[in-house]
Amino acid sequence: MSRRPLIVAAVACWASLVCAAGCASDPHKGYVLGSTYDSGVRTVAVPVFDNTTYTPGIEQTLTDAITKEIMARTPWRVVSRGNADTELTGAIANYDLFAITRTPGVGLTQEQSITIRVNFVWRDVRDGTVRAERENFSATSTFIPSPGIAGEPGERIEIGEREAIEELARAIVGEMRSEF
Repeated sequence: MSRRPLIVAAVACWASLVCAAGCASDPHKGYVLGSTYDSGVRTVAVPVFDNTTYTPGIEQTLTDAITKEIMARTPWRVVSRGNADTELTGAIANYDLFAITRTPGVGLTQEQSITIRVNFVWRDVRDGTVRAERENFSATSTFIPSPGIAGEPGERIEIGEREAIEELARAIVGEMRSEF
């Protein structure tokens, strides 16, 4: 029996394990082995985002979600403003709640969407360089509001809001990836 198929299988298995452990994909550049976050950055400050909307409290929820996302997905530590290599600042610019579908003849909302738009700047405080800056950066989520369709229990607005905020946090931290 030949050992060649066994060796080929072992190499393929090893390559898939290495890629699963440390590969990241970029739709424009293919796969990269290792972290896609700048190793020259060790710390990030994330002050509470400003909130220019009439929806109180989402600025703290978004800031907390971004902080958790940075700690979970990047090699960086989140620290206070005076001790950071970089700083991520931003403002919630818009919070829109839309009815997507309504019950025919009755007009009750069956499905809604929440879109949250932010402007943010990620700056290197050591030299003042802007590493990333986005305006009207948004995330949207949909949910079925209470009382739900045909008397079924619906979701509270906080569920849709939380999903939009978590998606926005993931996307913002994704924008902090290095150009490789």
